[in-house]
Amino acid sequence: MIAAVVIGRNEGARLIACLTALEGQVGQVIYVDSGSTDGSTKAAEGFGATVIALDIEQGFTAARARNAGLAALDDDVEFVQFLDGDCVLRAGWIGSAIAFLQAHEDVAVVCGRRRERHPEASVYNALIDREWDTPVGQALACGGDALMRLRPLRDVGGYRDDLIAGEEPELCLRLRQAGWKIWRLDAEMTWHDARITRFTRWWRRSRRAGHAFAEGAILHGAPPERHWVAETRRALFWGAILPIAIVVLALLTGPVALLLFAIYALQIARLALRGDLTWAFFTVLGKFPEAMGAMHYYWRRARGGKARIIEYK
Repeated sequence: MIAAVVIGRNEGARLIACLTALEGQVGQVIYVDSGSTDGSTKAAEGFGATVIALDIEQGFTAARARNAGLAALDDDVEFVQFLDGDCVLRAGWIGSAIAFLQAHEDVAVVCGRRRERHPEASVYNALIDREWDTPVGQALACGGDALMRLRPLRDVGGYRDDLIAGEEPELCLRLRQAGWKIWRLDAEMTWHDARITRFTRWWRRSRRAGHAFAEGAILHGAPPERHWVAETRRALFWGAILPIAIVVLALLTGPVALLLFAIYALQIARLALRGDLTWAFFTVLGKFPEAMGAMHYYWRRARGGKARIIEYK
């Protein structure tokens, strides 16, 4: 049996589109809601989904929501399709994914091409669509949308409830350590509707990525995985260490030292040779919020504080 676990919060019409696309595709649908106030739970019930409303006192994370969905699955479920509530499953994906899993018994997770529905709406949407375009073949990780075998997922303990971001790569790492493989298929999987049209939302999303990098490196940064160690170092170097060093040097030697900020222009030009100028510019600019997210994680960890989800919608 194939089931689907959908998570969401105030997704409105996007959730309706998500649930509509699932009709006839799976045998069971679980919708896990994280404090919606827009009638999402009633809408999901109208589609025949089993609805789980998370306790708002415990704090929300996507990982916690997905684990709650896993716990509610019927006993005969063998495969589970995870979906974010702002995503719509593409026709034919389930069949392609199941066929691949049945032909490759050592693969625990398959994902396909997640596309941004309106990349033309903003430069941020276009950047996200490019982010989803990962290489086809054996992979290190999947994203929020993926089809998984239920048994290995439960064997490794599911998702880590306390992660506010980066929960899928962390899960995939543990699956790979248990001997399973992750695979990216050359198949259309989902439409995603980010609707990021403001710079502040892109900034918060990038800050969340930095938090995930730092936490992932702390959890699994040791060899041989070196999980997100390089990403964390790049964020801290370009987003914190280098600019602070230039400003300190300028205070000590004079404002002429500020010309060293031209290094960022050179870095943008270098990256543009591998892609395009817009992508290169935002890749470099994104190191600043990523560094902020990483440093916030270190500060919170040092104080023993509890992680709080970083929302960007």
